Amino acid sequence: MRETDGTVRERIAGALAESALLAGRIEFFDLRRPDDAAETFVRALQFAGEAEDQLLGAAILAHAAFVPGWAGDREGATERLAASRAYARRGAAPAFMRAWIDAVDAECASRCGDGNGALSLISRAEAELAADDGQHPVPDWMNWFTPVRLAAFKGNTELAAGQVKRARATLGAVLDTLPVTDVKQRSVVLGDLAAAAVAAGDVEEACRLAEAALGELSRTWYATGMDRVRDVRRSLSQWQDQACVRALDDRLYGWATTLNAISLR
Repeated sequence: MRETDGTVRERIAGALAESALLAGRIEFFDLRRPDDAAETFVRALQFAGEAEDQLLGAAILAHAAFVPGWAGDREGATERLAASRAYARRGAAPAFMRAWIDAVDAECASRCGDGNGALSLISRAEAELAADDGQHPVPDWMNWFTPVRLAAFKGNTELAAGQVKRARATLGAVLDTLPVTDVKQRSVVLGDLAAAAVAAGDVEEACRLAEAALGELSRTWYATGMDRVRDVRRSLSQWQDQACVRALDDRLYGWATTLNAISLR
């Protein structure tokens, strides 16, 4: 890149920024290596700056907010999201991207204990999509968000806020709508549905859904999906002598899942 200038330099920098963003997503969501992901997002932002691409900058900064947000650092997440929104405004971001940034903000707020704030952000994201006039095109590289993905964010937020009945309805509709090929997201939604079943006292259904999530993970490993299943299993400790929980353990602690889990620790 240092040996070029003008349009060629910007195109190379843009390609590097997109590649680094993808690498950071894999490090954070697939491999659960948040420290590595944080460094990669910084590198991605440097490349986006060389490319003068405001929308890529907005996307990278919103992804960077996941790192402190999932760690319970609301201030760190808010700072990155404020920067993301500033870049989005300068780049005339489409409603689709603005809605996704709100959804990221909602997940961070939820993980930091602000359930009401998270639900408000989800409502704002839904309003953004509903009012979208299609005047501003969505970048080709932004392929990780759809209306059904927003509904998945919503179901998880409702669950975290204690709205178990609503969460089960929302997540059930998401599962019915998600493409069969969307294996990684299906494992997450199944895990959230299992958690909602535990909250409703439906232990056998929780185990069935958790095993279904493990089935998806056996096809495509996804650390975020496995985190959901582990959380469900921890919540079942008082029923661990039941046959369905023991069957879940047999599936959860098979060779493949155990080796994958240990290799990522």
